[in-house]
Amino acid sequence: MDSVDPTRAFIKNVKRIVVKVGTAVVTRGDGRLALGRLGALCEQLKDINSQGYEVILVTSGAVGLGRQRLRYRRLANSSFADLQSPQNDFDGKACAAVGQSSLMALYDTMFSQLDVTSSQLLVTDSVFRDEAFRKQLSETVKSLLKLRVIPIFNENDAVSTRKAPYELCLQDSSGIFWDNDSLAGLLALELKADLLVLLSDVEGLYSGPPTDPKSKLIHTYVKEKHQGEITFGDKSRVGRGGMTAKVNAAVCAAYGGIPVVITSGYDTDNIKKVLRGDRIGTVFHQDAHLWTVVKEEGARDMAVAAQEASRQFRALGSQERRKILLDVADALEANEGEIIAANEADVAAAQEVGYEKALISRLALKPGKISALAKSIRKLADMEEPIGRVLKKTELAEGLVLEKLSCPLGVLLVVFESRPDALVQIAALAIQSRNGLLLKGGKEAKRSNAILHKVISSAIPEPVGGKLIGLVNTRDEIPDLLKLDDVIDLVIPRGSNKLVSKIKESTKIPVLGHADGICHVYVDKFANLDMAKRIVLDAKVDYPAACNAMETLLVHKDLLSDDGGFKQIISELKNSGVSLYGGPRAATALHLPETDSFHYEYSSLACSVEIVDDVNAAIDHIHEHGSSHTDCIVTEDGQVAKIFLTQVDSAAVFHNASTRFCDGARFGLGAEVGISTSRIHARGPVGVEGLLTTRWILRGNGHIVDADRGVEYTHKDLLSS
Repeated sequence: MDSVDPTRAFIKNVKRIVVKVGTAVVTRGDGRLALGRLGALCEQLKDINSQGYEVILVTSGAVGLGRQRLRYRRLANSSFADLQSPQNDFDGKACAAVGQSSLMALYDTMFSQLDVTSSQLLVTDSVFRDEAFRKQLSETVKSLLKLRVIPIFNENDAVSTRKAPYELCLQDSSGIFWDNDSLAGLLALELKADLLVLLSDVEGLYSGPPTDPKSKLIHTYVKEKHQGEITFGDKSRVGRGGMTAKVNAAVCAAYGGIPVVITSGYDTDNIKKVLRGDRIGTVFHQDAHLWTVVKEEGARDMAVAAQEASRQFRALGSQERRKILLDVADALEANEGEIIAANEADVAAAQEVGYEKALISRLALKPGKISALAKSIRKLADMEEPIGRVLKKTELAEGLVLEKLSCPLGVLLVVFESRPDALVQIAALAIQSRNGLLLKGGKEAKRSNAILHKVISSAIPEPVGGKLIGLVNTRDEIPDLLKLDDVIDLVIPRGSNKLVSKIKESTKIPVLGHADGICHVYVDKFANLDMAKRIVLDAKVDYPAACNAMETLLVHKDLLSDDGGFKQIISELKNSGVSLYGGPRAATALHLPETDSFHYEYSSLACSVEIVDDVNAAIDHIHEHGSSHTDCIVTEDGQVAKIFLTQVDSAAVFHNASTRFCDGARFGLGAEVGISTSRIHARGPVGVEGLLTTRWILRGNGHIVDADRGVEYTHKDLLSS
């Protein structure tokens, strides 16, 4: 976990917490109860209750649930003729009366399954004027909390006589309330809570309507600053409140001494994240205006700055671009000592924490790595200018010429884990392709990434030097960045299957990358076994943590009866420290422990082995268990090799060559931002070409369409002529 944000430091003193969940969270879009979200809420409350927190829940949803039940009852009791007549809506108080018992029964059932006891407390606005009631309320709640019972509050809408609009006194809790947001604020003050969490259907308070892409999430609300700046959208789709009500309640509670966080109730663990001190949602605190917080560039500001810098950078000529890359290479070598020192500190910290060896291997900048990176950047600098290349030139009509040109994509967001050398490669490709770039590396490499970013940015001249390549410092900014589909043009995640899948689920921005690197080597019965041994060992042992390392060895069944060539391959793997796990056939034939799954990326000195009948069986296995990354056949039979190369549907397919060759630098691309298993835009190692798109330039001399009258189309290819 990243270090606790200073604006969330108060969390460490929280013991008693009031959680308010609104109708928009407990119901779905069709008005029915969102049972999955309710279940996740109850599980969170159970967990934090068992951790020693005192939990008080304020819930909405009774009116909506009651209306749903009454509609069903009316439908069941109506004739066909009745249903043809206009149906009046139900009285809200009747809905509340019916829904309240159902809602509480649901909470009771869910909490009972979790071995938690809950209790119901219905209140109306008027009773808070009674000092004796308020005193008794505090005593009752105190007793329940001591018994680890979760009190569940709701306004008793069925008998409430309240007509006045929302009103809450800033000084104490003697005012009245208008909705469950203000009730939650009132209870937090009255019951002396340490924290109030208001769960919403959005991630927090935005500077404008959340649907507006220009709106920014406000992480810390400062009344003096934000009160006049915020434009509220619509009220809640189902409840009485909405964000306006939540902000009013939050401000009143905060200025009464109760910190408040507004965050999304749609995520399954946001309450836990709040209590961990994660920088999510919007915090309200009476001392917020006094906090000295280092001004952090917002996600949109950073992305827009990169976009503008990219557009300015495109005006540079080829020689200027080349000089910048050469300066970056020189700067890396000149600062190698400082870079290595930072990297060694990262590695030492990772070892102390107990990270896996594979991660530490990817994290470490091995001897000679900086020189190798500098060399690859110089090679990139000497490559052909990628921008403005004429890909197609056509005369549409006499004097009307159309060109198709290569151009940058725009702004890239690259999220990567562990490997600081990836930052250098990606930054160099961004410079070469004139794209703006936002980088988010893993926290385990924060020192390495910071110094590398500083060195590279300092080599880029102003006014774009500090803006073209932005380094995102915390993971909390990623959700905001993933919403910026109007500014960011491509997201490239480099890391675990979990990371890639989560990013794909969280954004409308196109995502380029691969989730797994499950690479196969198939040794055919016509293979040269000495060659096969070299290829297999290299593919597994050269760099086991790489995504292009072999994870499964497939062997033709006839090689089992070989005099020793295949067994020698198995012995060499074992002698190299490789742990072998067999499939159903190999486990029996070779006396190996059986693998749990073929679809597994070991990223270490381990791999699976399986016996197959022929090349077609090998292809079927790869398609069923592979990840469309890199697969290899070792054979001397050209026809068998052709079948494999033609039919294996992977980004890279090799014949008699190690899977470790699937790499941007080895392919002569200079560097790579990653390896894509997508089938759209770019596939395999992604170099400069994968970071470009095209645009059309049309030059005429007063030409008009005019329904195509008088236009004689020639469509002459001018590029090849």
